[in-house]
Amino acid sequence: MLSKTLRYYGQRSLSTDVSAYARILEGFRGSIGNTPLIRLPKLSQETGCNILVKAEYLNPGGSIKDRAALFLIKDALDKNLIKSGATIVEGTAGNTGIGLAHICNALGFKCVIFMPDNQSKEKIDILRVLGAEVTTVPVVPITDPNNYNHHAKRYAEQHENSVWTNQFDNRANRDGHYSTTGPEVWTQTNGKVNAFVMSTGTGGTLAGTCMYLKEKNSKIRTVLADPPGSVLYHYIKSGKLERTDGSSITEGIGQGRLTQNLKDAPIDESLFIKDQDSVNMVFKLLCEEGFFIGASSGLNVAAAVEISKSMPKGSTIVTTICDNGQKYFNRLFNKNELSKRGLLDQLPEQYHKNIF
Repeated sequence: MLSKTLRYYGQRSLSTDVSAYARILEGFRGSIGNTPLIRLPKLSQETGCNILVKAEYLNPGGSIKDRAALFLIKDALDKNLIKSGATIVEGTAGNTGIGLAHICNALGFKCVIFMPDNQSKEKIDILRVLGAEVTTVPVVPITDPNNYNHHAKRYAEQHENSVWTNQFDNRANRDGHYSTTGPEVWTQTNGKVNAFVMSTGTGGTLAGTCMYLKEKNSKIRTVLADPPGSVLYHYIKSGKLERTDGSSITEGIGQGRLTQNLKDAPIDESLFIKDQDSVNMVFKLLCEEGFFIGASSGLNVAAAVEISKSMPKGSTIVTTICDNGQKYFNRLFNKNELSKRGLLDQLPEQYHKNIF
């Protein structure tokens, strides 16, 4: 029975047929992807463009990272790196680990996660409830041997039948989005997408989606949106890996290096999005559009609105809602936390009723 399940997870393709909604899906794997593409009516009216979001929070593990998790495990299976009873090891800010933990449960695998210790408690709690072994480590650069990714790599090397899925530099990550997210966006817009914009951490979603869309139409505008403290804004602008000032309330996005997933991706330009704009968009979407989202998704939508200012009226701009706001309840929706970061006073007064 397990070998049959492993072959199922090791299959290389997922359906990109939006009629998948109308049929019975097979297990956790079968329900990953084919997320709705939603038009935000108020923002679309305000901007004069169609602001569309891929509802990635509707993946079964609750985030866009379910796609990466699936293709990372598929890659290990395709390469015969693991067998029954394997241990999947990853360094993650949380969401990829959550996706991996779900799939490990479905396959009878063990999941071991190393995380930086500045991530939300909610994500750590979810991982432990899912049965993952979670170790938090101090935040240090990738060049430091105590970086959480190096911990994950060493653990896998020291344990038999274990694999470090290496989400940042394993191109199975971006291949998954080339195979699924890109075709879904193209199909759902009937090929009428004018721009695709989003933030990135591993580079997988942005790179894979942009690669597919550019192959379909080279005129589609592809844009990387970056938070404070990351090097990617300047890298796309000038080719220099220079950090922007400050740190960010966002989690799982921004980067201090060029990952293999992002390398050579067809990205036209970059935007720098301040935390103030990301957080304000989180509350605007909650209070005016009805969507309860996290800060990285707020950044994505803020970037889509910014891009609309330089697009012809009626243009179609696509971004993603990566996950919902429940994992960030005690940080993003907490009055003391927002005040400590200097964001509370910049939040419009009408939104203060939505924080505690």
